[in-house]
Parts: sequence; structure tokens; C-alpha cells
Amino acid sequence: MTLQQLYDVIVISETGSLNRAAEKLFVSQPALTSAVRELEKELSITIFNRTPRGVTLTTEGLKFLPYARQVYDQYVNLLEEYGRAERKRTSFAVSTQHYSFAVKAFVELAKNVDVSEYELAIRETRTQAVIDDVVSLRSEIGILYMNEFNRKPLMKVLNQAELVYEHLIDCSAFVYLWKGHPLAGRASLSLPDLLPYPCLAFEQGDTPLYFAEELLSTQEYPRLIRCCDRATVLNLMVGLQGYTICSGIICEELSGPDYIAVPFDPGSDPADSTMEIGFIERKNHIRSPLGEQYILEMQKYLQGEEDKRKGARDQDGEA
Repeated sequence: MTLQQLYDVIVISETGSLNRAAEKLFVSQPALTSAVRELEKELSITIFNRTPRGVTLTTEGLKFLPYARQVYDQYVNLLEEYGRAERKRTSFAVSTQHYSFAVKAFVELAKNVDVSEYELAIRETRTQAVIDDVVSLRSEIGILYMNEFNRKPLMKVLNQAELVYEHLIDCSAFVYLWKGHPLAGRASLSLPDLLPYPCLAFEQGDTPLYFAEELLSTQEYPRLIRCCDRATVLNLMVGLQGYTICSGIICEELSGPDYIAVPFDPGSDPADSTMEIGFIERKNHIRSPLGEQYILEMQKYLQGEEDKRKGARDQDGEA
């Protein structure tokens, strides 16, 4: 087994094609195929399924890939530490459910990266993809939420995937909507208040309900619209007076001043109004300096938002 073979596997997994991987690696496709077959023979496993439409990782390949990434990343770290003429750019990636505060922390990270060259990535995506990205080390860190409904099944999924979950913040639920919405001036909103308007939810594909990003995912909404990105959600808030139920931690700097978060009134079940935001990473993974910095930026921003809320609550109490 060679480092080049490990890198070959990594590139093939990222491109999903032997031809595209060969172009990126500047080798012929037959030579690349031969190198991978030699590695598979040496390890007595099959890493890729080969089809006319490309290649996909086998179950053995999915287990092997994170180890290949770790070994190759450590090799790159050695080269960067002790120097060479052709130095690889510093890299870091995070996958997240659709949260503007996760993007805000990423922005601050990018502003403060203390190297001349880097390659960073942030992926706002479905819950299953967040988990898959961290399992394969496509992303070092994943951001997601838990509550009383999804905690037990999600923790089972994470444990089976050898991932660990770290708590960041607990927050009450808010209704997120356009500032021109008829209900925007209310002090709080309940489900009966919201029934005449479409609920907006992020598409999760063919996955169980506990993969939903929103509270009350089991609720039967008379009007429900699913979409895939935050920009579309914001457009639908304006165009259709839609709403979504979220953490209420909204980065106005990125989302703009045209949207507000109104406290959600859960009625008789307070558990329906509590969200916990956290992050996942591989078990026993050595977090990179950029990973550490990203978590610190996230914690700093979330703590600042919590302090603002506490100050607002204190002022309301005095009033």
C-alpha cells in the first residue's frame, strides 16, 4: 500500500468517476484502475462498485475511506510542518443543516485563516448528508440539532457510525417570518395562529421523520411547502407569507433586516419549544487547528446571541 494509492482512492470517491479522477491525477484511466485493483487485492477487499455510470463506494470502501483520509492527511501535515517546495494548501470543510449562524462562524474563520493559501468548504445540506460527510471525512465537522423527539434515534445513528455529538447551546423555538407578515407584530405565536399560512420545511428525501430540521415534524400541517435551500425559504416567506419554526438565532448581517423571529408558544407541551444545537465529528478524531477555530467562532457567536436575548428578557422583566 502506498500513499499515492490512498490518494487515488480519495480522489475517485470525490469525483465518482475513474475518468474524471484520472484527469485530476494526470494519469491514464487504465493505470489508475490497475493501481486501485492492486490495492484491493493487497487488502482483500473491494473498495468500489464499478458501473457504466461511474463508481460508488462499497460497504468495505465506506469503512476504508476515513482511514485512508486520516493517514493521507497526517502525511500532508508532516510535509507542511517540515517543509517542501510544493506545499499543499491548508484545508477544512464543515457540513451543516440550514443555519445562518453556522455560515457566520465560517465567515469569521475564513477572515482569520493565518496562511497564504487555503481551501475551505461549507456545505448546507440534508441531515443524512451531514452525517455521511463526517463519516467519510469529506467534512471534519457537522452541525445539527436535537430535541426530545429525535434525540434517541439520532444518537443511535451517530453511535453506529462511530460519531460523537457535542452540545453547543440550548434555545427556545421561534417562528421565523417576513417582517411584512400579518403576524409579525405579535408578541408570540402558536400553531392555531399559524394555520392559515404555509409552513416551510427543508426537504430531507426518503429519510425518517427524525431527520427533519424543524420542530414538530410530526404535526399535520394543512399547508406545507418543502424546499432545499435558505434562499428559497426566504423568498417564500415574502411571496407566500410562509413561516418556519427554528432556533431564532438569525444572523441579520447575512440574511438581511427583512425577517424577524417571534417566540413560539407551544401551548401545553413546553418540550415542543426547546431545541439543542450541537456538532458531530468522528470518534477519536484529532481535530485540526481550523476545526478548533471554527468551533470557537461558533461558540463565540452563539454566546453573544444568548447574551443579547438575556438582556432583552431582563429589560422586559423590568418593564
